[in-house]
Amino acid sequence: MLAIIEAAGWPIWPLILASILALAIIIERFYSLRMSEVAPPTLLPSVVKQLQGHGLNNDMLAKLAADSPLGQIFAAGLRNVKSSREVMKESIEEAGRAVTHDLERFLTSLGTIAAIAPLLGLLGTVIGMVEIFGSQTPTGSNPAVLAHGISIALYNTAFGLIVAIPAMIFYRFFRARVDNLAIEMEQQAIKLVELIHGERH
Repeated sequence: MLAIIEAAGWPIWPLILASILALAIIIERFYSLRMSEVAPPTLLPSVVKQLQGHGLNNDMLAKLAADSPLGQIFAAGLRNVKSSREVMKESIEEAGRAVTHDLERFLTSLGTIAAIAPLLGLLGTVIGMVEIFGSQTPTGSNPAVLAHGISIALYNTAFGLIVAIPAMIFYRFFRARVDNLAIEMEQQAIKLVELIHGERH
């Protein structure tokens, strides 16, 4: 591995940094975007049970908001429980937008890495080509410099694509997961509103 890095020259280092960053984001998003972490399936029944048993209080709302992103949406709606159905829905929608924005954290960075990694690889290719042309002298070419230039050009191109392809795949995957989670939370929140306003049993 060290031999490859050495052969690829200094342009490989920004790509290595980008790959480490992309891997860290992928691991963090896999952990943070679990259904059990974002929208626990048992949360709605437990909230309804608590409302029927103990009613609303500030401690219960604070605990609910700290529970999960879905809990934050429920807490926003329940703070307006005595208002009309429309006011309650508006507060839920506002909280939903804020929560969805939080769920998309780091995805822009992952998308940027997917976009710039091939360009960084291309930069390495250009630098390699410059070295290749630099190896040409009036008396012939220097084989060592020529070989080094080819190594820089090819390794950087390949590594740029190796970083970009998985980064783009996971970027699309996490975007789809955020969309699915947002729909699930919206459905759960609508159920809560309907239960409170007596439209569902």
